[in-house]
Amino acid sequence: MSRAAYVDGQYLQHRSAAVHIEDRGYQFADGVYEVIAVVGGFLLDEGPHLMRLERSLTELQIPAPMSNAALRVVMREVIRRNGVRDGIVYVQVTRGVAVRDHAFPKAARPVLVVTSRRKRPTDPHAVDGGVAVITIPDIRWQRCDIKSVALLPNVLGKQRAREAGAFEAWQVDRQGNISEGTSTNAWIVTSDATVVTRQADSAILNGVTRLAVLDIIRREGYRFAERPFSVAEAKSAREAFLTSTVVDLLPVVRIDGAAVGNGEPGPLSRKLRECYLAHAASAK
Repeated sequence: MSRAAYVDGQYLQHRSAAVHIEDRGYQFADGVYEVIAVVGGFLLDEGPHLMRLERSLTELQIPAPMSNAALRVVMREVIRRNGVRDGIVYVQVTRGVAVRDHAFPKAARPVLVVTSRRKRPTDPHAVDGGVAVITIPDIRWQRCDIKSVALLPNVLGKQRAREAGAFEAWQVDRQGNISEGTSTNAWIVTSDATVVTRQADSAILNGVTRLAVLDIIRREGYRFAERPFSVAEAKSAREAFLTSTVVDLLPVVRIDGAAVGNGEPGPLSRKLRECYLAHAASAK
């Protein structure tokens, strides 16, 4: 089966899908996106993702290309055409095509792109053995709460992690606190079993998986705090883990080469992952 994509009102073969060279997403990274997990053919946490997409568009003053009801239809059709039961759907909206000029064009029309692909199963070694992260300076702009396609600092950070043999890079702000990963939210578990993640402000993207895990923590009655935490606190934590739509929840067992806790996935991280997978299964 050849892959399919939706581009600016048309369903096209993925290999021939394209946008105009003066699309502002291409020239200015003037656009936003969402990645939604597909579980058993169903969209996981679709509502929160669409709410965040709407918020990102509003913050950048980009009109919605269509109603949410219409977008839901398009996403499902792209998933159907690609035969995806377990994977992702990618949604991108740019300000549109216009003669290159930094200021907002007066007549541009937003361009919607939707693609979908299957997802490889999570590496069992990453689940059973945990993953390593490195820390790097956070060099991004000051509106990380907007899910913008301007991801070059994230790309550079992810590459540094790969070159260091790590799964992810946790970014560190000027106060020495961890903001988030290049494509994940960062979490620790303190010595008194309090789960800590940075509060959702302009320094991080308020991950939909992050929100789902917070709901699980509240429901299960675990202690938690939304606050900054330093690199030193993370390295001395009892446990650590990361979350995102693509990787679910993975335990972190090493930070900058130093073992977290006993260097193995902790019991609370394992329990929260089980609960999150149950939440994902409920999407069906």
